[in-house]
Amino acid sequence: MIPMLDLKLQYSTLKNEIDTAVADVLQNTHFIMGPNVVQFESEAAQYLGVKHAISCNSGTDALHLALRACGIGENDEVITTPFSFAATAEAICYVGATPVFVDIDPETYNIYTQAIKAAITSKTKAILPVHIFGQAADMQEIAKLAKDNNLRIIEDCAQSFGARINNQQTGTLGDAGCFSFFPSKNLGCYGDGGLFTTNSDEIAEQFTLLKSHGSKVRNQHEIIGWNSRLDELQAAILRIKLKHIDDFNKNRIAVAKKYNKLLSSPSINTPSFKENMSHVFHQYTLLSENRDAISEQLNKEKIGHAVYYPMPLSEQPAFNPISRAESLNTTQDICSKCISLPIFPEMTDEQIEKVVDTVKRV
Repeated sequence: MIPMLDLKLQYSTLKNEIDTAVADVLQNTHFIMGPNVVQFESEAAQYLGVKHAISCNSGTDALHLALRACGIGENDEVITTPFSFAATAEAICYVGATPVFVDIDPETYNIYTQAIKAAITSKTKAILPVHIFGQAADMQEIAKLAKDNNLRIIEDCAQSFGARINNQQTGTLGDAGCFSFFPSKNLGCYGDGGLFTTNSDEIAEQFTLLKSHGSKVRNQHEIIGWNSRLDELQAAILRIKLKHIDDFNKNRIAVAKKYNKLLSSPSINTPSFKENMSHVFHQYTLLSENRDAISEQLNKEKIGHAVYYPMPLSEQPAFNPISRAESLNTTQDICSKCISLPIFPEMTDEQIEKVVDTVKRV
């Protein structure tokens, strides 16, 4: 059996550090907004190279409150990708805006910049690119479009912690960045957790108010806010894992390169590596006309795998009636062919070869 992700193995390698950190939190009993939260925010900001890193309850909350902090609301349109998890579009709907879905790049599976340009209207107020599977979107072109049209950029970095463009981290390339620390992420905690990043003092102040009941001072509430706090236990765990994130990502990239080499075939489209970008491979996702047969064979061999994502967000019942979609031919094609194979930092050559052999037999 080969799991999609082996969190037990990762825990065993960090057990002493994590157990000590968790025990310290339990002994100190400062569970909400404690010293580990403060330290983690500082360490994350330093790692990412951004002025403000503000923790919150989840990646979904980071997106939702980031949109609010950037002034996006009723009757606005936000251009985004249909090839993502539901939270991307949910956050847009939470603020009363309309998701506008445009097509994706056939090589990177990220939002296609020319499609963004064609979808901009007088109602467009923001672009929400998703750095899907750990590969950065074309932020240089997106930034140019945003500047020319006076639009905000909110980056969905749920899958891209540590990914870079020309050595600049995702989450620092727009007005705001939004990260998830769901346990399966490259940097994951042992529950829910999220992070918001920005270089704007004004946006950071607004986000901080929104995530803490609209309050700066105890018992004084300036605006209607939410309760979205990263708890101290999760912050303590994330501080340990943050020290290892570059090694984790380096190992993921090594696994992906081995997959690419061994799976080279006219019938399989393997993930691309862009010269100026570091793809951190939250998922290793390939394309094949034989996707369903590959899945069936992997199941027989008890090898973990998944299909991210079988249906564009534009076709989901929740979003279809309240969104706008442009031509999505590439998205439809990729949704019908994509399959993600096991990938985790501790994966062995024997496990990689077993997966490859199973896929090739199909």
